[in-house]
Amino acid sequence: MRILLWRTLALLALATAMLGVILPGLPTVEFLLLSAWAAGRGWPALERWLLAHPRFGPPIRRWREYGAISRHAKWMATVSMSIGVILILISSLPHWAKGLLPLTMAVVLLWLWRRPEREAEYQTDE
Repeated sequence: MRILLWRTLALLALATAMLGVILPGLPTVEFLLLSAWAAGRGWPALERWLLAHPRFGPPIRRWREYGAISRHAKWMATVSMSIGVILILISSLPHWAKGLLPLTMAVVLLWLWRRPEREAEYQTDE
C-alpha cells in the first residue's frame, strides 16, 4: 500500500509538472523535484527515467547534488508568485489570509533567491 501511495504522489506531481510546461504561472521544476523524490521511495524506474531525461534530469540532479536552482526557475517562480499575490489581494479571502499568504510567498522567494544557481557557486576551492 505504501508503494502505491508513493507512486501516486510521483505521478500526480509529474502530471502537474507537465501542465506547468504548457501553462504559464504553474511551476514545473518544483513538481519535478517532488515527483523524483516520491519516485525514489516507491518507483525507482521512474526516478531513473526522470534523472536520465535530457530536459528534466539536469535541474533535478543540480538540486540533489548542489541545492542549485537556475536563474530562469527563480524568475519564473517570482513572476508566478507575484501574479498569485495580485490574485490573492483582489480576492474575497479573509484579511488574515491576504496578509499571511503573500508573507509566506515572500519568505519562500527570499530563500529561493539565496540558493546557488550553478554548481561552481556551491563548491569551494580546495
